[in-house]
Amino acid sequence: MENKIKNNLKIDKRIRAIFGEVELGSVTSSPASTREGIMADQDSEQAKQGRAILEMVNNSPHYKETVPETGLITTTKEFTSDPDGNTIKIQYIRPETEEKLPCVYYIHGGGMMVSSCFDELYSAWGRCIARQGVAVAMVDFRNAMWASSAPEVEPFPAGLNDCVSGLKWVHANAKELNIDNEKS
Repeated sequence: MENKIKNNLKIDKRIRAIFGEVELGSVTSSPASTREGIMADQDSEQAKQGRAILEMVNNSPHYKETVPETGLITTTKEFTSDPDGNTIKIQYIRPETEEKLPCVYYIHGGGMMVSSCFDELYSAWGRCIARQGVAVAMVDFRNAMWASSAPEVEPFPAGLNDCVSGLKWVHANAKELNIDNEKS
């Protein structure tokens, strides 16, 4: 797969320096046609390099400098998923206030294959949203390729089941979370 970042002068030179030599298809794609083959490909050096770069970008210390935690309360909630019975974590971020707030339910990026809502990139987005005067519930679901905070790596629809279970849990626990269901 051609790396279109390396020679694209419209892209910031710092981004080109990080991604310019990486075969980007190695991060999440595989020529394999079965789940077993795709998972086996994740042990290749190319895939490991791609994963390391993605994790470096997702967990840059600059995110906390850019979007500090000051004035916000961040907690982790855990519950058991229905229908699958696995443990799900929610990163819950809200302004330091006793006020009942509307809530944004945030499903992090990564195509349900990679990443975690606890990665600094997504935590920073959660803090940005919470700074607008709302609560943010960020579900950490089971990925299909790399583990998140959930150690299980499961195929679709596991991640989707976790997202739906998380939304139902947030709604059912709105009072405890001090969420205004009328505005959420």
